Amino acid sequence: MDRLEGKVAVITGAASGIGRASARRFAAEGARVVVADLAVREGEALADEIGGSFCHVDVGDEGSVECLFLSAVATFGGIDVLFNNAGISPPEDDSILTTSLDAWRRVQEVNLTSVYLCCRYGIPHLQARGGGSIINTASFVAVLGSATSQISYTASKGGVLSMSRELGVQFAREGIRVNALCPGPVNTPLLQELFAKDPERAARRLVHVPMGRFAEPEEIASAALFLASDDASFITASTFMVDGGIQGAYVTPL
Repeated sequence: MDRLEGKVAVITGAASGIGRASARRFAAEGARVVVADLAVREGEALADEIGGSFCHVDVGDEGSVECLFLSAVATFGGIDVLFNNAGISPPEDDSILTTSLDAWRRVQEVNLTSVYLCCRYGIPHLQARGGGSIINTASFVAVLGSATSQISYTASKGGVLSMSRELGVQFAREGIRVNALCPGPVNTPLLQELFAKDPERAARRLVHVPMGRFAEPEEIASAALFLASDDASFITASTFMVDGGIQGAYVTPL
């Protein structure tokens, strides 16, 4: 349908999972995509596959993030869509009683500070184009509590949600839309690795999904595409839930 025809999209964490599915979907809809990731081999292969460009970036490093946007503009002439998708959920991030300060800080840096940095350096380029769309990957855990905790991950995604809402309001009249995409559990390598080590944790979470399954990356990519496109032209500062009904459930079907 060419919903992103003529647009340039920067996607962080694009070499795998939701980011990779989104890069493929955005490119199929006409976008020129900057694949931004630490994983060089996978990132370069994906960029070649979709006719985009690859940029090696550490999203927690200010200089690296600044270079990402300078490179994107130098390559494609501007930026219209920014999908801040990079994130981690390491096993050492667990209960507040067992999660070390170092583990807490690392998750905050990658999941929250990276969004701050990418918006700080990305928004001026959207302003130069007269507007655009920013999608920040938050999570359903930003709005729900869980007794099976990943304390720093949960806190970081709450921060992403609040930051997205504030930026959406601040820049609305400049034509820059900012939305927080809140997936439920997604069948990605990150989740597979986490739950392979603790099948009981996976089972405890799956029982709360009314649809009875985890999302596929392509389903989240479809939601990101909508928010990136002009179809979502009146949507900003929103909490965009794609969670299989988790937030709306009291009990799930048998």
